[in-house]
Amino acid sequence: MKRILILLTAALVLFTGCAEKQTITPEDSTEKQLTIVTSFYPVYIMTLNIVKDIPGIGIYNLVRPTTGCLHDYQLTPEDLITLEKAQIFIINGAGMESFLDKVTQQLPELKVVDAGQGLAVITDQSGEPNPHLWVSVENAMRQVQNIAGQLALQDPENAESFRKNAEVYIGKLTKLRDKMHRELDSITNRNIITFHEAFPYFAKEFQLNIAAVIEREPGSAPSAAELADTIQIIKKKDVQAIFAEPQYPANAARTIAGETGIKIYTLDPAVTGPLDPDAYVNIMEENLQTLAAALK
Repeated sequence: MKRILILLTAALVLFTGCAEKQTITPEDSTEKQLTIVTSFYPVYIMTLNIVKDIPGIGIYNLVRPTTGCLHDYQLTPEDLITLEKAQIFIINGAGMESFLDKVTQQLPELKVVDAGQGLAVITDQSGEPNPHLWVSVENAMRQVQNIAGQLALQDPENAESFRKNAEVYIGKLTKLRDKMHRELDSITNRNIITFHEAFPYFAKEFQLNIAAVIEREPGSAPSAAELADTIQIIKKKDVQAIFAEPQYPANAARTIAGETGIKIYTLDPAVTGPLDPDAYVNIMEENLQTLAAALK
């Protein structure tokens, strides 16, 4: 009886640990031949579509789906254990995974797939790359192509399946992109205020003008002078909407709204959400509805 209790306790600890970490696999198979780890949520959703219904593949996400962007993320011992069991690590690239050097130093045999390979990167005034590539639907399509192509090189046996799945998903993203252009291209007032630097690629794709950013780095509240500058920009450029993000508190946005009478809306950069293959498409559909309501 005592032995049974010990085994039950150990199983409960293991199950709780998995739930707490929210390590996900689309199919629980004891015959996995290839273990893939993705760095964070949007890359996981892309890869989930690419490996859909292909047997012998396990896909896991390194961080919790509620983590959001990997700004200043620090690897944990548990993360390294997860990566040690993987054959392939899929990253967003463009500097999002600031811990990548540590991974490659400790796990030199691990194959790294860079979803951002070859994409044009936007830099800030200091020359730092903006890593939020996937928030542009066009970029997301190219990232899917990159992932599928690089997976095919690592696993030639499944190359055709990766290609077909990528084609199906890119078809969905193409329809999404075209629909968003139809809805947004006719908007006349294109000035917006965003919460942080997640939307430059999105704004470039849909020709929106980011007149100001509330918090350059999430968690670093703007100073009184920065708030005053943003308020002046809103009045000068007749900005109609300020956009918060669901992953962060909107205190500064509410302060600005109180001073200007501007409405607060929510734009989601798709860094958290349900573990559903269509999650990115659904999030962007909601963003489209929000933008249409805010700017028309």
